[in-house]
Amino acid sequence: MSIEQLAETAQAMVAAGKGIIAIDESSSTCAKRFAGVGIDNTEENRRRYRELLLTTPKLSDYISGAILFDETIRQSTSDGVPFAKYMSQNGMIPGIKVDKGTHALAGCPGEVVTEGLDGLRDRLKEYYGLGARFAKWRAVINIGEDIPTGTCIEANAHALARYAALCQEQGLVPMVEPEVLMDGNHDIETCYDVTEATLRALFNALYEQNVLLEGTILKASMVIAGKDCPDQADVDEVAESTVMCLKSTVPSILPGVVFLSGGQTDEQSTAHLNAMNQLGNLPWPLSFSYGRAMQQAALKLWSQDLVGNFAKAQAIVYERAKENGLAALGKWEG
Repeated sequence: MSIEQLAETAQAMVAAGKGIIAIDESSSTCAKRFAGVGIDNTEENRRRYRELLLTTPKLSDYISGAILFDETIRQSTSDGVPFAKYMSQNGMIPGIKVDKGTHALAGCPGEVVTEGLDGLRDRLKEYYGLGARFAKWRAVINIGEDIPTGTCIEANAHALARYAALCQEQGLVPMVEPEVLMDGNHDIETCYDVTEATLRALFNALYEQNVLLEGTILKASMVIAGKDCPDQADVDEVAESTVMCLKSTVPSILPGVVFLSGGQTDEQSTAHLNAMNQLGNLPWPLSFSYGRAMQQAALKLWSQDLVGNFAKAQAIVYERAKENGLAALGKWEG
């Protein structure tokens, strides 16, 4: 894929009023979600659930693409159409999660680094052949007593940059996701400082690894107080702090930023995105790449009757996509 094609794909991922649905939960994470609503965690139920999400009628009105899991990109609709092919035929870009999860960072208690660079070139080649056109790698930054350390931030930024360079070599747009976790009792100012340091390190590393920013998407966490912090910021403060932090760290040549919901409620994640877009004067589109915040309500309804509630659950998915699509334009009315 040429530089132009990478840039074109990246721009299509953040097309006006559209975002990305994250359905890249591992089988063990899926098991937890299913257990929470009483669904058996079988491969067929996982396939059927992903089909419910991806074949939602008119989903591409508000969804530009979906991040899939390794199992999912190898599965097909009930009619036998591979999911990646179905998406491409229906105006959505297939993506794939390629990291191997977080592991303890040696010498840094309480901190983790994401692994999965070994063999990544060959995996990316295979995923491209299976129809993927973008990939995702998630790094996790914890806030706590004396953490994060510079060591942790640098190690994760370096891994994200190496992954991104490999993606572009294989014709895939890298989505880089350095998630600053909401776990903890830190205030919004602390989150701002950590997010700023993390993003600075990330873009330095991307530059050093010759990653083409025009063909890269940032998946960011919002600047928000820890969930155990007694002093929670209001919607406008979260929006203003997040935009200010991004403006001070993210080059304007980047095609766009999509946010993760990261433990916020469905409504919070939509309200925050909407408020950011209402600020206006942004150098890049701000959109969404939500997982739980897009699916939770639909999963709950579907679990009550896997056959009878299929279409009703899809209607909820479409509604959530529409709400977030409007929020990506600053036009959501709550």
